[in-house]
Amino acid sequence: MLCIATAGTVAALVASSFTLSWTHSVEHTQWRESWVVQGDRLQVVEASVEGSGAGIAVPPDAVWADGRWSYRPALGPVPSLNLAASGMTPSPWTLCPPDGQCLTLGAGAGEAVRLWAGADCDQSQ
Repeated sequence: MLCIATAGTVAALVASSFTLSWTHSVEHTQWRESWVVQGDRLQVVEASVEGSGAGIAVPPDAVWADGRWSYRPALGPVPSLNLAASGMTPSPWTLCPPDGQCLTLGAGAGEAVRLWAGADCDQSQ
């Protein structure tokens, strides 16, 4: 189960994978990451961005296709993701599970968002 804490609320989303996307604050290009839920961890399996430039370091193994640089990040499973809403990006975070019912997260500047995997979404994890 994917757990989402934002604005004092915790929500549970029954999903084994999700896509997280946002617009880069300087280059104004879309960045997208594909994640899977593995037990009590989250694992990024692919990332892509619509270009390179300021603050976007595309790795040497990235492949250009369909207007995006795509690659597999060298990051192991993580216990949680903390998303910061700086107010500098032109869009909030968009989280989309496989069923297509996307959620908007971090729309307000300073709004903290935490994602983690858990059986009951207890925030003490």
